[in-house]
Amino acid sequence: MDNATIWEWVGYLASVVVAISLMMSNIKKLRWWNLVGAALFVAYGLAIDAIPVALVNFFIVLIDAYYLVKLYKAEAKMSEKTEL
Repeated sequence: MDNATIWEWVGYLASVVVAISLMMSNIKKLRWWNLVGAALFVAYGLAIDAIPVALVNFFIVLIDAYYLVKLYKAEAKMSEKTEL
């Protein structure tokens, strides 16, 4: 299997992972799946020299990470309040 074929499959995998993320009803799971899919698209975009694909997906990774941190902090704050 040559390099181009491997990266083509990474692109397909990224598409499937993003599609799966959109089926999640739990926002935390959606963000995690979407982050993984976007990260795969970053690798794919860089591998095929599609810089716009890599950049927009890198931005999506940052957005997902930001909201995941926010979700986990809110969750920790809520569990802290219930302990008191």
